[in-house]
Amino acid sequence: MSDTIEIINERVFPAGRAALFDAVADPDKLGQWWGPEGFTNHITVFDFRPGGDWLITMTADNGTDFHNHWTFDEIVPGQTVRMTHHDPVHVFTLEMRFADEGERARLIWRMHFDRTEENEAMEKFMHAANEQNFDRLARLLIKGDH
Repeated sequence: MSDTIEIINERVFPAGRAALFDAVADPDKLGQWWGPEGFTNHITVFDFRPGGDWLITMTADNGTDFHNHWTFDEIVPGQTVRMTHHDPVHVFTLEMRFADEGERARLIWRMHFDRTEENEAMEKFMHAANEQNFDRLARLLIKGDH
């Protein structure tokens, strides 16, 4: 058994690679789709460069706030964003890779967690939560806010 847990989600989106990347790089757009269904977001810090911090408060539909701290590790415009999630609770890395798919673009979303009992329990619903993220992102791109 590996010491890490890897969760991969992948989808082709109804927009070109530049628009898809912009939906991540622009904090106004990112705040509209980030997180599973039912969450709203308030971004207080968004320093989109390697070593830069991202602070976001995700609010569930029941009013519970989740304050999240991320650090951007690597950014290759139009191609890759790799970042580390520090708080709350789960430290993990997220790598997003962007690729052309004809007139559309593919996003490959890869999360790496240390294998712990808590992370193993969380693994069961993370793939589905990521798919909800993708659904929200697709709706934003279809609306034409790109």
